[in-house]
Amino acid sequence: MVILPASTAAQDDPPGRVARLNYVQGSISYQLAGNQDWVRADPNRPLTTGDNLWADQNSRGEVHIGSTALRLADNTGISFLTLDDRTVQMQLAQGIIQVHLRRLSPGEAFEIDTPNLALTLTRAGQYEIQTDPGGASTIIVVRAGEAQVTGGGESYELSSNQQYTFTGTDELTNDAQEAPGYDNFEEWCQSRDDRENHSLSARYVSRDVDGYYDLDEYGSWESDDDYGMVWVPQRVAVGWAPYHYGHWVYIAPWGWTWMDDEPWGFAPFHYGRWCYRRDRWAWVPGPMVVRPVYAPALVAFVGGGGFSVAVSFGGGFSGVAWFPLGPRDVYVPAYRCSPRYVQNVNITNTRVVNITQVTNVYNTVVINRDVTRVNYTYANDARSVTAVSRETFVGARPVGPGAMRITSEQIGRARVTESEPMAPTRTSYISSTARVSNVRPAIPFSERSAVVRLNPAVETRQRQAQEAPTPGRAPSQPAGPRGRTTTEQEQPRPGYRTFEPPRGTTTAQPPRGTVTEQPAQGTATPQPPRGRTWEQTGRGTGAAQPPPTSRGAATTQAPQQQQQQQQPPEERRPMRYTPPVKAREEMYDVHPPAERKQGAAPQQQQQPQQQQQQQPQQQQQRRAEPPKQQQEHDSSKHEH
Repeated sequence: MVILPASTAAQDDPPGRVARLNYVQGSISYQLAGNQDWVRADPNRPLTTGDNLWADQNSRGEVHIGSTALRLADNTGISFLTLDDRTVQMQLAQGIIQVHLRRLSPGEAFEIDTPNLALTLTRAGQYEIQTDPGGASTIIVVRAGEAQVTGGGESYELSSNQQYTFTGTDELTNDAQEAPGYDNFEEWCQSRDDRENHSLSARYVSRDVDGYYDLDEYGSWESDDDYGMVWVPQRVAVGWAPYHYGHWVYIAPWGWTWMDDEPWGFAPFHYGRWCYRRDRWAWVPGPMVVRPVYAPALVAFVGGGGFSVAVSFGGGFSGVAWFPLGPRDVYVPAYRCSPRYVQNVNITNTRVVNITQVTNVYNTVVINRDVTRVNYTYANDARSVTAVSRETFVGARPVGPGAMRITSEQIGRARVTESEPMAPTRTSYISSTARVSNVRPAIPFSERSAVVRLNPAVETRQRQAQEAPTPGRAPSQPAGPRGRTTTEQEQPRPGYRTFEPPRGTTTAQPPRGTVTEQPAQGTATPQPPRGRTWEQTGRGTGAAQPPPTSRGAATTQAPQQQQQQQQPPEERRPMRYTPPVKAREEMYDVHPPAERKQGAAPQQQQQPQQQQQQQPQQQQQRRAEPPKQQQEHDSSKHEH
């Protein structure tokens, strides 16, 4: 296959994974990158770098990043500082989270930043992190796994079955002891793990596919002669079709992204393919591979292939129309990406497309810019095609009520009326039915300080919003994230306080998965977001510097993403195809710690009451079980 060198291709490719809020109990809201408003959380919205989450009083939430589960207790706020293929970096502004890291591949980094330290998880396991609202202390419970803490010029190694309390900011003091017994919050986390560990769908779908666990209660698995095991949804409307009940939103760097209405509507619309068999639709998962590539919507558009262009169907109706891709169809992204990315997003999501097919379709659509020569399975099937007005599509309005009934003859006569892809407007980034929420942290995240070890990519995302074109202008394909050079990776960022670990300690540097930009000569160096203070730790980054002065409240911009004209690759050379790694159960930590599995109580519970009373007050704070009458939204329990 003819593709770019990996080092060049990676610079233009969007992340292959996202985060997803899949469980809501109580009141949870999110603040999207570049937006100052908090809105009620939608469980099927992909979350990425720059997005913030807040769980209010008597509330809990669960977020998945592939096979990793992240649980939030009440009064807890997190921010995704970096989320890409190699790095997960988040800020714990306040509250309590539990992380079940099922798999950590070589070269990956998982970092959690609090007001007084940076925690790097170095092995798969279970971790609980608690930081007080004042930011003076952080408590870390390592149930299983290993981790490293950096802060105040010191580095600490953390081992399993231990609890660590770190207090102070400029200088850390550490108190280590055996981990305490499980409380209500951790017991709830264990019940969530049990649900995943016993999932039937995990037999047929990679655990790195977000939402595979939702399929168990909303459909059944059947054997198909052509595609193997397929999943058939139950309790759907008469005449139901994929990508028909939901809405479109614009999420950078992918562009137009489908958000489905179904409680199970994440995995089948961002991974795999759909087929029509025995008078009903069935979802065909991709091969069992580690880390399948996320896609914003596996569809093709009438008249535009992968591009959302306006078409006319006659009879006075024109708008946007699309249809699901079949197992033998090649997905061609509308966003900027490399040929290698196009290869991977296809071969990890379908089992019947080979490399030759991907290459031929890519050359036809992207290089030759001819979409008329690509034959799609359901392109002329009226029951598969969904058509709406331009206003419904761009305005993030519900598709089902606004869909127009069209015939196969109209589809065959459809002609393109606008050659440019649909451009987003100010209403394209959040669902038209979303409502501003009063559930928000008392102190904005932008005014919270954090100790970081890696350069947060959230700053680049905010600069892209500031450089976005005027809303309504029709640009070409959205640009992917820029890469950065080796010299840029090692330069300390202005506005950071750097700490150098003590000599003689080994401070492994995780891969830096962030994106930074080198300022042109004579221009001002980009600054961190105003009001937010970063303190960067790491070996060799320089001597300690005084903390930066406060720059006031954060200035937010409308969530506009930078878009650029896609250019064909300038340089190509042959590269051998490497099949993706086949997923095996032993690659994942799919079981809770042995002591919990066997029902044995931790030894800490058997200690005298007097010793328990001597623990710091922060260690005795336990979360009350949320009231049962509190509203829940679990993708596995919600009826559509």
